[in-house]
Amino acid sequence: MTATLAPARVLVLRRRIRWVVGATIAYNTVEAVVALAAGSVASSAALVGFGLDSVVEVLSAAAVAWQFAAPDPEARERTALRVIAVSFFGLAAWVTVDAALSLTGLREPEHSPVGIALAAASLLVMPFLSWFERRTGRELGSASAVADSKQTLICTYLSAALLAGLLLNGLLGWTWADAVAALVIAGFAVREGVEAWRGEACAVPVAALTGEIEAHDHHDD
Repeated sequence: MTATLAPARVLVLRRRIRWVVGATIAYNTVEAVVALAAGSVASSAALVGFGLDSVVEVLSAAAVAWQFAAPDPEARERTALRVIAVSFFGLAAWVTVDAALSLTGLREPEHSPVGIALAAASLLVMPFLSWFERRTGRELGSASAVADSKQTLICTYLSAALLAGLLLNGLLGWTWADAVAALVIAGFAVREGVEAWRGEACAVPVAALTGEIEAHDHHDD
């Protein structure tokens, strides 16, 4: 059993994907510039890491934008998924190294009001962008759009970790708090990267992605 979408509906969904990807790229570009600048001023490895995560977000969203710029987006899905997977692995590697440096005392994030404001803003913006892209991607049956929405969701988790770390550091002097949270996020990023690399979302039929059948009812031949 598979879901059949009307051509007009497919065009609408593809246009929505392009819109949310464009919005994600625009926001993350601003986020990266602000975080990297504030991180440099405050000598905050956490903020610099957050800024680099925003760069990874832009790369992932750009891969989906490239895919849906083609007349036949499905033909580019595998390549887009591989780019997203690599961005997940890169994010996990950076976060792990950054967390290790913080835990060993080689780097200590300093108090940054700008960083706190940026993290709070991202907590408001990123969940909406992730939800919208995931909902649209599932209806369209696009594994790359769903994978990119997970990348955006990870940015939300990082925003929460950054906010908690900066607040705990600024108020209580706990420099290790954001590093511990970052390691958990890194593990999640590795898992999602592996799924994207294997293209596991592609093995799920559109009907499962749209909720018409249960995904576990589908078996590969």
